[in-house]
Amino acid sequence: MNISTVHEYLISLQEAIAAMLISEDPRLEVVKDPWQYASGGGGQSWVLRQGEFIEQAGVNLSHVKGNELPAAATNARPELKGLKFEALGVSVVIHPKNPYVPTSHANVRLFIAHQDEQSIWWFGGGFDLTPYYGFKEDCVLWHQYAKQSCDVLSDTTYDHYKKWCDDYFYLKHRQEPRGIGGIFFDDLNTPNFTKCFNFIKTVGDNFNKAYQMILAKRKHTAYGQRERDFQCYRRGRYVEFNLVYDRGTLFGLQSNGRTESILMSLPPHVQWRYRWQPEANTPEKELYSYYLKPRNWLQDEKVF
Repeated sequence: MNISTVHEYLISLQEAIAAMLISEDPRLEVVKDPWQYASGGGGQSWVLRQGEFIEQAGVNLSHVKGNELPAAATNARPELKGLKFEALGVSVVIHPKNPYVPTSHANVRLFIAHQDEQSIWWFGGGFDLTPYYGFKEDCVLWHQYAKQSCDVLSDTTYDHYKKWCDDYFYLKHRQEPRGIGGIFFDDLNTPNFTKCFNFIKTVGDNFNKAYQMILAKRKHTAYGQRERDFQCYRRGRYVEFNLVYDRGTLFGLQSNGRTESILMSLPPHVQWRYRWQPEANTPEKELYSYYLKPRNWLQDEKVF
């Protein structure tokens, strides 16, 4: 296990994602904000905002050390409770200005728990897509890149990680998915460190490629106040998930992380409406009836 090699890749990934966004939206203002973690390490939050096409995006790099793993990291592994830890990763959330461009989230991370002379490590992460107005070809492309990432591990990994993503990014109190999914994984430490790390790199790189293709295709689509209002309404679901369920958010808050970096995932403008329902035979209704349903996006489609 070589932590410095992982850290070097994560630095390059942060730079690559920021460079992609700037290439698609040169008007973006970039704020680089380094910070220190109280018990060791730190990171750098990059906020890209007020662009022509991107309202706000956060690309956060962190490498922190602590004396006790918080509950969000040990719920599935109670035997690690109380151990010293090290965590490093990149997390990304992109909130576009144009409602026809989907919001997207990605993260890749490495955890190390220290027990006496032994280090217990595992990777986690994934990427998912949250459209406001659906395009089947975008969903297929997204899942093609997701499957290509998973094929680094095995031919069956995609089906498992896709279902994990569908189950994870689900708002139980609303009984609806957050978006059209992608892949999600955690506690990954087999078959070996090298193969797991290669998978992580493919996940990060493929997220960047896939999102750029969708952003470039949709960013010039004309829209009006109706679409903008619906986008802000649906962003409320994004906020609800991140504050109620998201393990990364809970881990950061429980470990006394930097609040500004943790909550950079929240959109700048959002609306809630009391008992609102989409009208029949509208694109807004189609989002609910077709796109916000777990489905096999690659069925009968040729994966590149």
